[in-house]
Amino acid sequence: MGKVKPVFNVLPPLSLYVHLPWCESKCPYCDFNSHPLRSELPESAYLDALLSDLTLHVPEAWSRSLTSVFIGGGTPSLFSARGVHRLISGIRARVPCAPGMEISLEANPGSCDVQNFAGFRDAGVNRISIGIQSFHTRRLKDLGRIHDRTQALAAAEAAHTAGFDNVNLDLMFGLPDQTVQQAVCDIETAISKQPTHISSYQLTLEPNTLFYRHPPTLPTEDETWEMQLAIQSQLTTAGYCRYEVSAYTKDSHQCKHNLNYWQFGDYLGIGAGAHSKISFADRVIRSMKRKHPNSYLNHASTNARVATSYELTTQDLCFEFLMNALRLTQGFSPLLFQQRTGQSLTGVSQAFTELQRDGLLHVDRSQIKATEKGYRYLDDVLQRLLPADTTRESRA
Repeated sequence: MGKVKPVFNVLPPLSLYVHLPWCESKCPYCDFNSHPLRSELPESAYLDALLSDLTLHVPEAWSRSLTSVFIGGGTPSLFSARGVHRLISGIRARVPCAPGMEISLEANPGSCDVQNFAGFRDAGVNRISIGIQSFHTRRLKDLGRIHDRTQALAAAEAAHTAGFDNVNLDLMFGLPDQTVQQAVCDIETAISKQPTHISSYQLTLEPNTLFYRHPPTLPTEDETWEMQLAIQSQLTTAGYCRYEVSAYTKDSHQCKHNLNYWQFGDYLGIGAGAHSKISFADRVIRSMKRKHPNSYLNHASTNARVATSYELTTQDLCFEFLMNALRLTQGFSPLLFQQRTGQSLTGVSQAFTELQRDGLLHVDRSQIKATEKGYRYLDDVLQRLLPADTTRESRA
């Protein structure tokens, strides 16, 4: 099965991810490729590198248009508005862009104000994502964040004042020593700021983080479940629709960039440690750039900027599609599965039957999605969909 070439008659939408790897300090829970800034930000040199990197990708994007751009990190808001303008202009000059393309930028409340936000908006950013995490100063300190409650509130206000009409607030629950009431208060405060999108993640202890090596005292599993149910209830009452495991939107402002990931679309990744997934007529290639910023800067204008590259097997395609698409509350259609993987659902039909019997999946001719029970135990659902005869390698 793994050696049969898939056939893609229609290529999926194409997005661009831009990684800006520096932050003012490394949070103890963060497993992203981020690096504390210990000297002056090499903004100009890094922008040169990003645009050289993208130029080498142009043949892969031939005859295709970008549907979204996401500038993440690290802390992208450490970069100047002038630098962000140069970046966006450089992207538009190199790759065709769809009209009204979504351009998101992540911002940290500790490194932004109204003037910064206005500058990013003028540079072409039309969606801002603010890493609030909590509005409780003590919980923020426990997380190693550089901002406090006052700065968090100010950042949410500043985004609206600067003219953004598409704002996401990132929050976390299940924090060290957090109570259910504190988690509910955080979400109520976020709702009061009337963002178009709220992301609500449970804190997990990831390998290669300080929290993993020295675990803090976290709420119990029952307490975090109570937090999640209370958060969902508050958001639903306020008119927010849950469309993905951790994502809620108002007035149909889903994150187009993330939707493309979850629907197994394609994306180019530029920047230190950035990942790409690109479909061709008969194969799908994943790759990753060099992770350390200095190494990336030294190789960004050559093919040596790519640290790893490999072709996905048909089993990879099937499992990775399911791992992403089942995160969506609406799931996916059999047609989308075929378009994105180049194969039919026959290979997983038996597993689907068993999962439906156990009340974990809803399956019919037009839609496959996790039930409410399946959503709670999604990791277990995916484990049962993993081919038993496949030994999967961990690819950084």
